[in-house]
Amino acid sequence: MWKERKRIWCGLPFTFTTYSGDETRLFVDKGFLNKKQDEVQLYRILDLSVSRSLGQRIFGLGTIQICSSDKTLGDFELKNIKHVMQVKEELSRNVEIMRDKKRVTSREFLGHDEYEHENEYDNEEN
Repeated sequence: MWKERKRIWCGLPFTFTTYSGDETRLFVDKGFLNKKQDEVQLYRILDLSVSRSLGQRIFGLGTIQICSSDKTLGDFELKNIKHVMQVKEELSRNVEIMRDKKRVTSREFLGHDEYEHENEYDNEEN
């Protein structure tokens, strides 16, 4: 789907962090000698937002802030990426597709189910 190397402030790809994704997951690979890969399932992404500093706008870069329910990665950023709005829209579209496929709703991330509470009220009335 997508792959890009994190860039330094002026847009050059001289870092050892790579962001990539497929239809179901988003990967963050870090390191040169000691490598680490984190992954988050797309359906676990709760919110996406974009920020662009003046320097990032000058060099055509941006940062995507990701709020996720993933236990190991949690909330994280994809920093200094090119075509940030296109990447965010593609990511957002794929998140919704995966949430629909997995039948995941926002209730499941809140730690309770509203139907569970409705059943409690029904039992009290009887």
